[in-house]
Amino acid sequence: MLPRVADSLSFLYLDMVRVVQDDTGVCAQIQIDEHRTDLVYIPTAALSCLLLGPGVSITTPALTTLARHGTSVVCVGAGGVRAYAGILPDSLTTHWLEQQVATWADPTRRLEIAVRMYRMRFKDTEVPQSVTLEQLRGLEGQRMKAFYKILAQQHGIGRFRRNYRPDQWDSQDPVNLALSAANTCLYGVVHAALLALGLSPALGYVHTGTQHAFVYDVADLYKADVTLPLAFALHNSDNPEQQARRRFREDLRLLRLLPRIVQDVQSLLTPPHPQATTAGDDADEERSERRDVQMVHLWDPKSGILPAGVNYANGDT
Repeated sequence: MLPRVADSLSFLYLDMVRVVQDDTGVCAQIQIDEHRTDLVYIPTAALSCLLLGPGVSITTPALTTLARHGTSVVCVGAGGVRAYAGILPDSLTTHWLEQQVATWADPTRRLEIAVRMYRMRFKDTEVPQSVTLEQLRGLEGQRMKAFYKILAQQHGIGRFRRNYRPDQWDSQDPVNLALSAANTCLYGVVHAALLALGLSPALGYVHTGTQHAFVYDVADLYKADVTLPLAFALHNSDNPEQQARRRFREDLRLLRLLPRIVQDVQSLLTPPHPQATTAGDDADEERSERRDVQMVHLWDPKSGILPAGVNYANGDT
């Protein structure tokens, strides 16, 4: 069985090491000086995702062992604030991907997920029962304007307007520059978490038309808590982009954002069961996270999952 993604050893970040396979297992070689190399063995069987940062090299035998143990490997930037590529093992469960596709493809359920994301962002806001996506965007815009105003007053910078202009990058004010840089870091962390779960970053519920649509959806859940306060705190910075990236990497260790993202995404994609008991909910979560595919199954729109390896021809043929 795969380890739970929510376990304490789910994610491991490495940088400036060489990852190799020896007779004992997978280890990280750390070059201390010309005459000394330390070895740190990696608990591959207990890892859900290995994040490879700058300066890491890895051998094919090491990658083979990680894949055999069901560990996803993601190439990331310093501190995990970029996600460049991901290697997913064949044994990774498709449970969460199936949940994502099923809710994304159904317009009613897709809207339900969008409403749930809005409620996660603004817990004190009432949402009408028959709200449309257009109305939801309007409500979100009003709340964000109010939040910008509060932060601007707290930092004494007057009126603030969010302005993302890639073609006029250098002409932006420090808060907008810092916010764009911090958001980019946040997107990388979210991207790594989605890849570790085996989800598609392209199938967004609010955003669409890009390979990172779901990344933007999930990142919006944390901007008010993470990137916006950081950006406004740098309103007098001489180099807001650089300081935003550095502070985000430092804060990420304190916020433990990756486990939070995993838990929130799983909660979003799990159908609510209001009549279930607390113990039942825990059991359902345990089963859903450990749902490993030992054999390829067949899909049927009426019967659901059917076993493969069975001849379904009629007896007359």
